[in-house]
Amino acid sequence: MSLMFFTVNILNNWAFAFHISVPLHIILRSFGSVTTLFVGWLCGRTYSSVQVLSVVVLTIGVVVSAWADAEAKGKDTSFVGSGESEKHAGSFVAGVWVLFVAQVLSAWMGVYTEATYREHGRHWREMLFWSHVGGLGFSIVLAPTLWRQGVRIWSLDDDTTGSVLPEIVTKAVHPLTRTTLGQWMKSLAPPQGVMLLLLNALTQVACISGVNRLSAQTTAVTVTVVLNIRKLVSFLLSCVIFGNKMSEMMMIGASIVFGAGAVYGWDGSRKKRVGGEQDSNTEENGVVKKGKKEEKKEL
Repeated sequence: MSLMFFTVNILNNWAFAFHISVPLHIILRSFGSVTTLFVGWLCGRTYSSVQVLSVVVLTIGVVVSAWADAEAKGKDTSFVGSGESEKHAGSFVAGVWVLFVAQVLSAWMGVYTEATYREHGRHWREMLFWSHVGGLGFSIVLAPTLWRQGVRIWSLDDDTTGSVLPEIVTKAVHPLTRTTLGQWMKSLAPPQGVMLLLLNALTQVACISGVNRLSAQTTAVTVTVVLNIRKLVSFLLSCVIFGNKMSEMMMIGASIVFGAGAVYGWDGSRKKRVGGEQDSNTEENGVVKKGKKEEKKEL
């Protein structure tokens, strides 16, 4: 499990070395629900036609939203950078294959985790701990690269990283930095690159903890559906917090995602309700049959 977790994360980050833009990275990874659905089917899982259709429609909605969000921000959504198509075409194809392998491994890891919880109990904290601690051991092979990246992060300053906070926050914080206390605290603070790294680590702790807790309570496909909906919520929050424009295409994609997510949730709750009724009927029939046998014995 630790090796799979480490490999998936390395491959997802390695894909950026093959001239794949961040918007396209998000779009290609949005097919995680479909991949998990297919891998689950290969492993003997069964899904209703409503679930399959809602997963496919939801994935389309996330792709539309991600594409619209990237275009609204003026980011590159072309498959290969303009003017460099011949130079980077082969590299881009290799990057797509890297993401594809990562998607398949991630889907298989999700299905395997679901089976592990079912067989050995839903100990999500233990799974979270060992998957990360074990991954740290494999990171030794990347020690030289990690050292170089650490030096680069430490050397980053405010001019290099730019402002990453919402305007409403910077307006509130900026007057405080002009005071004597503010200047003193700023001089003691580590470089902004390190601060951003720590902030990213804290958000990752909250994110991965929630994902592991969710995976212990539901199926692997449901986890990927929730993650795709969360991805859309992030797009919408970026429009509100950072003042990005919400295009009509994004609103259409959002409607598709929330609609498909609602249908998927409704079908799952319906199947649970029907299953619960069948279990209760079985228990009632068992009680009746047992009562009849006891009556025969008394006679």
